[in-house]
Amino acid sequence: MHLSHDEEDYNLSLSKFESMLKTNKVLFFDSEEFEEIILHYLDMGKASLAKKALKLALEQHPKSTGLKLVQVEMLVYDDKLEIAERLLNELYAIEPQNEEIYIQKANIYSKRDDHEKAVELLQQALKLTDDYADVYNLIGMEYLFMDSLELAKDNFIKCLEEDIEDQAALYNVVYCFEFLDQNIEAVAFLEKYIDKNPYSEIAWHQSGRLYYGLKDYENALRCFDYASMIDDEFMGAFMEKAKSLERLKRYEEAIESYNRTIELDDPTSYALLRIGKCYEKLGNKPQALKFFHKTVHEDPLLDKGWIAITDFYVRQKNYQKALFYVNKAIGIDNENKMYWKRYATINRALDFFEEAEIGYRKAVEFGDYELDTWLFWVDILQYLGEFDAAIHTLLQATEYFPEEFQLEYRLGGLYFMQDDATKGKFHLSNGLRLSFENHILIETLFPAIWENSEVQEIISQHEK
Repeated sequence: MHLSHDEEDYNLSLSKFESMLKTNKVLFFDSEEFEEIILHYLDMGKASLAKKALKLALEQHPKSTGLKLVQVEMLVYDDKLEIAERLLNELYAIEPQNEEIYIQKANIYSKRDDHEKAVELLQQALKLTDDYADVYNLIGMEYLFMDSLELAKDNFIKCLEEDIEDQAALYNVVYCFEFLDQNIEAVAFLEKYIDKNPYSEIAWHQSGRLYYGLKDYENALRCFDYASMIDDEFMGAFMEKAKSLERLKRYEEAIESYNRTIELDDPTSYALLRIGKCYEKLGNKPQALKFFHKTVHEDPLLDKGWIAITDFYVRQKNYQKALFYVNKAIGIDNENKMYWKRYATINRALDFFEEAEIGYRKAVEFGDYELDTWLFWVDILQYLGEFDAAIHTLLQATEYFPEEFQLEYRLGGLYFMQDDATKGKFHLSNGLRLSFENHILIETLFPAIWENSEVQEIISQHEK
């Protein structure tokens, strides 16, 4: 690979400067060389080297406005805003038409969360600058800070009109469209952008993402295909392409694309998991299981990996093995609601009702408030004869589902089982009011009270 003349000069300046630091010999650099060296170290996060370079630069070029502006940038970076502001005022007195002074002043106001003043200063810079793209980009960022997404979007678009290659601005435009829930408009914008810049893999990739979000998987695949052809090492494009192929049920091609992501970088647990899922869809159970095991080996804390193995065995009705793996998962993370719910489901299938009850209780304790979790838990408590606990659990569940007939029928039945006819009537009436057609639940769940005359009378009162 051949370096341009400018790149060679830049690398030479850096080597010369680092050599000077090692030998303690003072060498001369022009002010622009120093600016590039200092900004290089700042970009690399090497603040101490940047400060050394700035000190030497100001000793050699004490009147350089460019270096003093770099000094301001470093002061702002260190949150020394008042010193930076004083220095800017001095520079303004000398060069009132220097747009960089306005940009740095805007930066200071932005740091102070006065984004409106920052925009005002950047509008001034816009009148003086030749680099419109950079200033439009900065204005867009200030509007983002103010949550003015439409204005931010407009300025990022103006930035792209000045510099079509600005990838950060392109990402920001798409972000604004998405935040404003304007996905269709975003697709239209990217189509026009691609007409002007057809080899932008980022634009194709972002278009694909938007089509995917709109569930248009054919168009999403087309876009990811182009992105991966333009850059055959674009891992994100291959990953999204694989997901689109999976959605289109083209599992073998999806596996190829997921494998490409593994070739480009270290295997990710996500890719391994999806390959396993694809093999399972193809009916290749040994390969599916192999990749599920690879997933948990790659990331033992990934709950989806353990769930995939557990669910695999549940689908095979091999509950003993499913129980073994869900127990392993709980051993790694015993506060995971998804593990506990599966633990409960598997134990219920094995008729281990005490263990199943513990599983549902733990699932709720760790945040699973799904209706079916409450219902399974209550039905097991009832089966175990724990009527008081079942009622207490149902009352908890009604806080999340205040108008749910399945809870009301169960409360009515349990109160009647406890010989509390007043509360039984109240909840049974609620259930009948909410869904009369499902009153058969009483006979199914509480055959012992179905023939009760009070129960039959309440039902007949609600019959239309």
